[in-house]
Amino acid sequence: MEEVFFRITSELETLNNLNDPSTTISESTLSDLQTLFANALDADDTEDIDRLWDELASKNISPASLARYISSSMDSGPTHHTLLASQVYLSLLLSPNSPVLSLFNPVAFISLLSSIRRFFKKKQLGDEAGDSGSRGQVNNNKKKKGGGAGGGRGVRRNAHAGEGDEIDTSRFDFRLLFPVIEKLESVLCRIHLDRFPDSLKSLIQTVCEVPVAALEFYDNLGSYNRLSELCYRILIGVLKPEHGNETDTAVEVLRSLVPSILLLKSQARTSALRFVTHQMMVVAKGNTAVRKAVVYLPRYLVSKAPERSEPRAAAVESIMEIIRVMEFENRIGFVDYVIKMSEGKTHLRLLAVDLIPMLLMSLPDPLGLNVEDGDENWWGLKCLKVMIIRCSDLNAAIRARSLSNLAQVVDFLFGDVKGRDRLKGLLGFEDAGGRNWEGGLTGLLRKRCMDEKANVRKAALLLITKSTALLGRSVDGILLKTMGIACSDPLVSIRKAAISALSEAFRRFSDESVIIEWLHCVPCLITDNESSIQEEIENLFLELVLDRLSGVGNAGSINSTFPSSSASGKMESLNTVIESVYPGGVLNILKSICDSEVMICTRKICTSLGKKKRLKPAIAVSLQNIIKTSESVWLNHSWPIEQWTAPPGCWFLLSEVSSYLSKAVRWEFLHHHWQHLDKTESNNKIGSPLIQRGMDSDLDGIGSDSAAWAGDRVYLLQTISNVSVELPPEPAAELAHNLLKRLEEFTMHSTEVNAHVKALRTLCKRKALSPEEGDTLVLKWVNQLLSKALRIIEAYITEASDSSRANGFLTPNTTSNRKGRKKKTTPKASLQAVTAVYTVGSLVIISPSADLKGIIPVLHTIITSGGSETKSKKVPAPVSIKNLAPSLYTQSWLTMGKICLADQNLAKRYIPVFVQELEKNDCAALRNNIIVMMADFCVRYTALVDCYISKITNCLRDPCEVVRRQTFILLSKLLQRDYVKWRGVLFLRFLLCLVDDSQKIKQLADFLFGNILKAKAPLLAYNSFVEAIFVLNDCHAHAGHSESQGSQTQSRLFSIRGSDEKSRSQRMHIYVSLLKQMAPEHLLATSAKLCAEILAAASDGLLDLDDITGQSVLQDALQILACKEIRIQSNRGVAVDTTEIEDEGGDAGGTDAAVAARRKLVAQVAKKSLIQNAIPIFIELKRLLESKNSPLIGCLMECLRVLLKDYKNEIDDILVADRQLQKELIYDMQKYDTVKAKSTVVEAVATMQKLNPYRSPLGCRSGPSKLSNHLDVNGKLAEQLGSAQKVASVVGDVAAAATVKSVLREVNRGMSTPQLNSISRPKLKSSMRGFSKGDRPSDVLESLRRRQTFEFGEEN
Repeated sequence: MEEVFFRITSELETLNNLNDPSTTISESTLSDLQTLFANALDADDTEDIDRLWDELASKNISPASLARYISSSMDSGPTHHTLLASQVYLSLLLSPNSPVLSLFNPVAFISLLSSIRRFFKKKQLGDEAGDSGSRGQVNNNKKKKGGGAGGGRGVRRNAHAGEGDEIDTSRFDFRLLFPVIEKLESVLCRIHLDRFPDSLKSLIQTVCEVPVAALEFYDNLGSYNRLSELCYRILIGVLKPEHGNETDTAVEVLRSLVPSILLLKSQARTSALRFVTHQMMVVAKGNTAVRKAVVYLPRYLVSKAPERSEPRAAAVESIMEIIRVMEFENRIGFVDYVIKMSEGKTHLRLLAVDLIPMLLMSLPDPLGLNVEDGDENWWGLKCLKVMIIRCSDLNAAIRARSLSNLAQVVDFLFGDVKGRDRLKGLLGFEDAGGRNWEGGLTGLLRKRCMDEKANVRKAALLLITKSTALLGRSVDGILLKTMGIACSDPLVSIRKAAISALSEAFRRFSDESVIIEWLHCVPCLITDNESSIQEEIENLFLELVLDRLSGVGNAGSINSTFPSSSASGKMESLNTVIESVYPGGVLNILKSICDSEVMICTRKICTSLGKKKRLKPAIAVSLQNIIKTSESVWLNHSWPIEQWTAPPGCWFLLSEVSSYLSKAVRWEFLHHHWQHLDKTESNNKIGSPLIQRGMDSDLDGIGSDSAAWAGDRVYLLQTISNVSVELPPEPAAELAHNLLKRLEEFTMHSTEVNAHVKALRTLCKRKALSPEEGDTLVLKWVNQLLSKALRIIEAYITEASDSSRANGFLTPNTTSNRKGRKKKTTPKASLQAVTAVYTVGSLVIISPSADLKGIIPVLHTIITSGGSETKSKKVPAPVSIKNLAPSLYTQSWLTMGKICLADQNLAKRYIPVFVQELEKNDCAALRNNIIVMMADFCVRYTALVDCYISKITNCLRDPCEVVRRQTFILLSKLLQRDYVKWRGVLFLRFLLCLVDDSQKIKQLADFLFGNILKAKAPLLAYNSFVEAIFVLNDCHAHAGHSESQGSQTQSRLFSIRGSDEKSRSQRMHIYVSLLKQMAPEHLLATSAKLCAEILAAASDGLLDLDDITGQSVLQDALQILACKEIRIQSNRGVAVDTTEIEDEGGDAGGTDAAVAARRKLVAQVAKKSLIQNAIPIFIELKRLLESKNSPLIGCLMECLRVLLKDYKNEIDDILVADRQLQKELIYDMQKYDTVKAKSTVVEAVATMQKLNPYRSPLGCRSGPSKLSNHLDVNGKLAEQLGSAQKVASVVGDVAAAATVKSVLREVNRGMSTPQLNSISRPKLKSSMRGFSKGDRPSDVLESLRRRQTFEFGEEN
């Protein structure tokens, strides 16, 4: 021990003689001091400590000097050295009989805290140094020597820390930190920091930083929790009164903990929150001073919450954990704060929207069910109202967030059965005694589903999905249509959300309107490009349609009796009974499936499900049961079976699923119904169902018309052919014989012909012993039918020719008699010939190798009859079949097309004939058929048809809507499959479909350009934009664009020339549709092209402005440059856009940064282009238009005003070349803003007064605040004008103007001032003379003379 005292005193004496305050104590001396103090503390013996003080006193070393030397050691040196010095200093303060007041000073205490911070800093720098060494070409062995665990003695040390110091990690040990923290806690019991506020603040900040800094270095969670507990015990200790004002200290502690609380998922955040909620809250309950700070902690967290999505969500969770442990009145105070915050700045409103749902779902009784009389000012009701208001926020991200959060709240609150009625009333789903808001949730959702922002539409659809269960009644019709439209949205996420919303409505409601909307909008997405959507459609169709039909297949018996009178009464009674047996809208589903558009999608879905083996036999059994049940009901009431038909859709759906469920369909069932349908048909003497339908008009109410019979027979035959493998041999042979026999009669409808031919071919091939035998058998009866069909066609032509010749030599009376006799046989012969021609086409499709030598000349004769082409020599045809039998003429073209598909040589000869007929024929049905054939030719013989594409596109302007739609659909499919290329005038002609008179065609065109074309050819809109302006205006005034026009007739056909409002609006709609497909850089390039190729051409004289089309082109270009779709968002829009990306679930890091950087770059380039290129062109063009006194000056000024409104502060620099234009633009901008704001306010006020004539004027409300008062005109105006301050100013101006107007009207008494020249000067009597009774005094006359009248611009 003597040696220890000697070493300590010797070194301290040496340091004292040096008189250098920066000199540090050596590590060995510090270790000796620590050992000395530790032994004294452990043994509770002061002898060694007293001796040390005596030795130091003998050397003239005071305790303050010792503290100073230790403080210098804490400030410099390696990490373990500074921590050892800190431990010695704390042990010194804790030693018995130590002079604490002399030893403690703020400088030394700050040095101690700095050494703790440096502990983690050195470690972090050491890790970074190791990482940088790994990244460089440094040898691993060298790294181990310099920074590994075994190279401790090779590390250079410097007494003074500086930039050149090497990082010491050789003796890094976390165990050095624990004694320091433990002793620091003990020291706080001996010293009071109320006199040292800076030291207290530094202590709090350091201790709060330790758990965060230590997190990344600790692998042992137990050790980390121990360290955190030590730190938080210190924080609890500083809250004592001896360390200063408790409220101020608590505020400082909580402020220092905020960075830890706002961390993302980490142990430091968990520990900090546990400290606040478990320890600080306990202290706060018994200490009013601390409670004040804790209560305001959530509000401070709100002010410090980050704006990014994920950190903001973490902040909300932290705030809610604190709120949950607060007392009720403090919670309500925070709720009121959040409600006020919802009217603040953008980031505060967004945070409020995130907090409110958490409050509603965390705190008890949000709807105030336990409050007497249902207080309308209950906190939960106010929060719900705020959520609904924010759904109409000006910021799109807030609207979307409000809608999605409201969906969560509705889903959560719906689980409480007691609160459902109140929730329905508040949201407007039922009468709530005036508490619900105007329009209800349905009105809000209609508007938000059509929002311009995708994330808002998606959130609105999610809210529809969640609130469907709350409706309790069918969905609003307009809302259904809106969801149906959303199913065709360009974005995949929107389509998925719309599918989910519409399907949820279908699950809960079986109304006919819901079923129809679902079947028309959802199954059609089976053709969607997104594979996940296709899978979802299959699953939904299986669940909502097929499983629902399967579930009702085993219905109970029918025990209903009802009277029967008329046919319509029978049908209503039948439907009533079947609906009672098969509930859930089964009949409506089957009936809606029969729609032509739905049938196509249903067929594709069933095929896909069948191939995946997902179809269950129960569906086939159920459909058979429904058909048998319908027949049983009919027979039970002794109605004639001839008038019965199966429920619509049953046979169709059975025919589709039977291909994959052949064993589930029983032959006895099919045989029974085939005999019934065949027997009923054979009783009809006239073969055509169309004729029979007219004869059975008295049975229309029952639905037994021949068209329904024909459809049932077609689907029944298809079902039979699908299950033909399972048929017994003898019934199969008998059925094949019957089918062939009916085909030979040529008396069936065309749809039945196809079904019979396909069924007969299937039976022959499946029952044959080998494929060759099946082909031979099929070819045999095909040739047999062809020969019979040829005889019928030739007989009809001969008969028609003979009749025509005979009529030319008869007298009028005889002609009349013979004509009457011919009319009895001609209709049937004509229908038989039409059926024969159609049968030929069907046979060619299934057997292309059949013998057609006699058929082709006859068909050639028919299709060329009435024309100038030479007729066939084999069959004379002096009569025009086109005029005599138009249906035969049309059918012959269709059959010839089928033959050409099987014979390429024949196609080469007849394709020009088809094109010629397409151009000159006036029959819409034939033109439609030829378009279909040309599309098939394009697939089969692409090179032959390619040269006729421009003539085919002429049908896009056909007068018949069906032909236009068919042409558009077929060409779109060919373009998608690359059989036709987007070149030449094809793209420009397709543009007119965007403004077609048919709403269906416009919807198809929007989908083509917005979805398919945008993905397949993204540059097409950009490359053809300027040319489209000239083509649509039919402008040839520019030499560079004259070659793009065809003949004069075609250029007029595919243009929308004219300066009238309708033509301009149609052209602008096309331009806007194209601009929406462009990326920001393409929008910028398009603006430059418009300036260079149109505006510059006009100013240089290349574009003739004397020509009306040239003026239209220039006007369109100016309007395009002024429209919002071509403007690139400035930097102010980046935050909103990135928020949308976050809400869509995108990458919160790289994606946002890339979007922001891209937008910023493009915006800078746009500004530079505007200043350097566009403005000089505008100045020259303005001078030219002024010299011509052109009316386009107004368009140019409006365009400039829009372009420069974002650069109001830079107009002086931009328009330095034309000061007059600068002044005019500034004046125009100010005037425009004023007039627009005023007109908006006046219009809104007038609208609100019209809707509610008893509404108080603006600013004159009284009474309790309700939700309807929030959704008033001021809120709507704020959304339109952009700020509440602007609204207040404008409303004040309007109110003042209205007041002045009212006062002046009283002054004038409604009389306007007459013209000055119409007023004769009054003859005034002198005041010196007397005046008679009735005359006015002179002062009155003088006042009248001076009185002025006022006019109002609004009234004049």
